[in-house]
Amino acid sequence: MTAAAIAVLNASLSFGNIWPTPAFLWSGEISVECAAFLLLLLGAEQMFGRPSRAAIRWIAGLWVLLAIGHYADVTAPALYGRDINLYWDIRYMPDVAAMIAHAAPLWLIFGVAAAVFALVALLYLLFRWAIGRVAEAGADKRGRIAIAVTACLMMAGFVATQAGAIDAESSFPTPVTQTYARQLRLIAGALSASHTLAPSPKMDAGLELVEDTDVFLVFIESYGAIAYERPDMASPLAGPRADLDAAIHATGRQVVSAFVESPTFGGSSWLAHISLMSGVEVREPETNARLMTEKRETIVTNFKRAGHRAVALMPGLRQVWPEGSFYNFDEVYGASRLDYHGPEFGWFAIPDQFTLAKFDVLEDAAASRSPLFVFFPTISTHFPFIPTPPYQPDWSKMFLDHPYDGPSIVRAYAQQPDWTNFGPGYVHAISYDYATLAGYLRRHAERDFVMILLGDHEPAAAVSGVKAPWDVPVHVIASRPEILDRLRAHGFRTGLTPARPSLGKMHTLLPVLLDAFSSTSATR
Repeated sequence: MTAAAIAVLNASLSFGNIWPTPAFLWSGEISVECAAFLLLLLGAEQMFGRPSRAAIRWIAGLWVLLAIGHYADVTAPALYGRDINLYWDIRYMPDVAAMIAHAAPLWLIFGVAAAVFALVALLYLLFRWAIGRVAEAGADKRGRIAIAVTACLMMAGFVATQAGAIDAESSFPTPVTQTYARQLRLIAGALSASHTLAPSPKMDAGLELVEDTDVFLVFIESYGAIAYERPDMASPLAGPRADLDAAIHATGRQVVSAFVESPTFGGSSWLAHISLMSGVEVREPETNARLMTEKRETIVTNFKRAGHRAVALMPGLRQVWPEGSFYNFDEVYGASRLDYHGPEFGWFAIPDQFTLAKFDVLEDAAASRSPLFVFFPTISTHFPFIPTPPYQPDWSKMFLDHPYDGPSIVRAYAQQPDWTNFGPGYVHAISYDYATLAGYLRRHAERDFVMILLGDHEPAAAVSGVKAPWDVPVHVIASRPEILDRLRAHGFRTGLTPARPSLGKMHTLLPVLLDAFSSTSATR
């Protein structure tokens, strides 16, 4: 029984993740912390006697926290694509909980909550038994020797691995105490760092090549390089992408493409938005908050200076948006102003097709108005991706309370997120946005606007895969050859398929775009 107790304590701090799920599995790894605990327990018994029941309960509670910390450490990279950062991540847990509550049925939420509570209680009881059993065995001389030998062998293996004497690093996972220490360092660093921000690039580009036309900056939610480089994603997206390409050329336009590296992965889209629009790399919320306290010029400043009217098309906006003041848009169309009455899809409810259709109504396309700079972060490709809206070929029907026919809405609502395989839903959602953009181009074949399409970040690691790149596609669609030629000179490739290597980090794309829209190279 003592061996089983030690095995339980060891496995609780050394299990691994079953990628890309929240599940875990122990496959023989050894916890150096378990070894250290065994030695400390034996030493304490020699000095103070066998620990009391109250002490065992406290130790069991602490062990539960250690096990939870290890679980978070090995699971976060599989689900989110990066290590956990409690200082930043914990503040967004209410938003994540709200998203899950909206997407998942109530019975499932309560069921999962009850299961988690029961699991934690079971772990506590199991650890209390294991610690008590080891303490009991340690009171006996023979048991004490066996425990000491076991712990010393475990410790020796770890030391040999650290010294490079044996190559078995994967057999000794990162100590969870080291994980908690790292979180404390992150908190201390965030609270004490000076956070000196990089200077903004010049925002004095002439923009002569777009001075008389609208420019759309469209961030496609979760549109990452995997849409091109993962065969199981790229193959089913080939048809929808070909239709978008056909719409581009059928309307007298051309397209060039490239990859850029996003400052974020799996979420926090606003970090990508502000990095591109300010030309300053923003990789964490603190930098974002600091930047917005400063008086900075952005791409919006440059376009307004050149005579454009700046509009933010924000279907996901349902609360105060401090970035709106920072960017100084002339008009912000949030969810309430878009006034959608049709069936809801996903956490944000409003289909991207409706947003573009309503934009045409809100901003009259008459030639007498000023040219527009339009910032539009899409939402229909947001996690968990389905149910996805049907594409409605008759755009005028999008303003009806029932914009879709019966069979199409039934098929759409029949989709439910597969929480073990998000890939098909992701493909479906990206296909929908491809269709929406193709439809918008065809609907405005006579309009001479420039459209920048780019991803904000890769989807979460549960979709993107192991060690997915942080790169996202960027496309520029235009009927003005000089603009496209200037972008090719910067490394863009003709067509909708980007080529490696990436152009660089996302914030470095801003000077490239401003230069491409200008008749001189003042931004270089």
